[in-house]
Amino acid sequence: MPGASTTDSTRYLATSLATILAVSPLVAANAQTSDFQTTPMTGGDGSVLQFDHNAYSLPLRNLPMSDRLDFSVGNSFFRNPWVVAPASTDARDGLGPLFNTNSCQGCHLKDGRGNPPAGDERSISLFLRLSLPAGEKDAAIIEHTGTVPVPDYGRQLQTAAIPGASPEADMQLSYHPREVELNDGTFVELRVPEYRIDNPAYGELPDDLLTSPRVAPPMIGLGLLEVVTEDQILAWADPNDEDGDGISGRANRVWDLRSESTVLGRFGWKAGEPTIEQQSLHAFAGDMGLTSTLVPKTDCMPDQACGEFTNGGSPEVSDKIAAFITFYAGSLAVPQRRSMDEPEVQQGARTFSDIGCAACHRPRMTTAESSERPELAAQTIWPYSDLLLHDMGEPLADHRPEFQATGTEWRTPPLWGIGLAQQINPLAGFLHDGRARSLEEAILWHAGEAEAATTHYRELPEAQRTALIRFLESL
Repeated sequence: MPGASTTDSTRYLATSLATILAVSPLVAANAQTSDFQTTPMTGGDGSVLQFDHNAYSLPLRNLPMSDRLDFSVGNSFFRNPWVVAPASTDARDGLGPLFNTNSCQGCHLKDGRGNPPAGDERSISLFLRLSLPAGEKDAAIIEHTGTVPVPDYGRQLQTAAIPGASPEADMQLSYHPREVELNDGTFVELRVPEYRIDNPAYGELPDDLLTSPRVAPPMIGLGLLEVVTEDQILAWADPNDEDGDGISGRANRVWDLRSESTVLGRFGWKAGEPTIEQQSLHAFAGDMGLTSTLVPKTDCMPDQACGEFTNGGSPEVSDKIAAFITFYAGSLAVPQRRSMDEPEVQQGARTFSDIGCAACHRPRMTTAESSERPELAAQTIWPYSDLLLHDMGEPLADHRPEFQATGTEWRTPPLWGIGLAQQINPLAGFLHDGRARSLEEAILWHAGEAEAATTHYRELPEAQRTALIRFLESL
């Protein structure tokens, strides 16, 4: 496994567990060449002991007291709603005219995952990205923004608007069932989503429209991932699958607005954002219609006449507020692991490695030295991701490229904290659009580079499947 390292203690743990659990020689061999988490401190020294509905909302445990006020101020701007300008709340006015939600927490419920809409309710924490297929003349647009905007609609469907403005359209979501049979005769019902755009207010949508549903991801551990070195991530890339293991992770290369250069993408479902700051301020612009110094334009297109409405200043999100939000998003702690000593959880960890999940969901990383954020520096962390793009096959494809990511590629999402996802938000789903109601459903949707792992999962006896899910729930 490229980039993997094994300590003597890890070898001893793997060998001991293989004996205790009486696993096959193949499993034992894989265990000895994989990273098995030996500490509950998933997010390094900043990990927190919190497992209730607030588990994602705490600052790093090792955050200096002198920085905790900045964290709290950032939290207030993240949590509280923005309002229509002009308003007496002039630090938080300028919402819209077109938007999806009026607060960061409107999408990231309790700093966790969003959820698809239920029934006929308007979608708030799941939205549709839009674009057109790239032509020969669009190279510069792709280099700097990743996608080609849709005339009169931009790059994201805004389903809400301030008084006097019209939402772009209504998004409708429906599901139809698909059954998957496991080798022991068990049937699992999956939900196949279907998206429809109704009542477009700014002209007909083009026939070649590309769409991509995105549910808000959890916010924990972002600061730690930002200080992992590029070399460590690229060491895992194998775009031509030269080792022949069927896994060919690729880096997305994206435009960094701050440095005005192409750099490694780390954040977002297709690794389309390079930094927490840029991801946050793009969300302000796209989700809430708010400008900033770094992102001075929203997703409102010229013919939508958004300039006729009163704005909240120039920029609407001041540099000071942007700094507070960025600091807050980079300082949210990861909860500690739970139930690590239970034999069933340990068996699940071994199965996770043995069937190939750890080839993309790599357990361990090390953060770099950082004089600016010493509380994030030189930490051993366990995000269970390689931050690379992988082809997940047709079942999960959105057919919408983003920078260098293809329409079938997705970034490996970190799994840390995933066992608490529905504790934070009981309606939360899994995968990029929340279609999976359970961890088992999420596994069974995997295809493409993960097809072999999914096949192995379907072949497992019930006890081993249960153990694997118990392991994921312990993260």
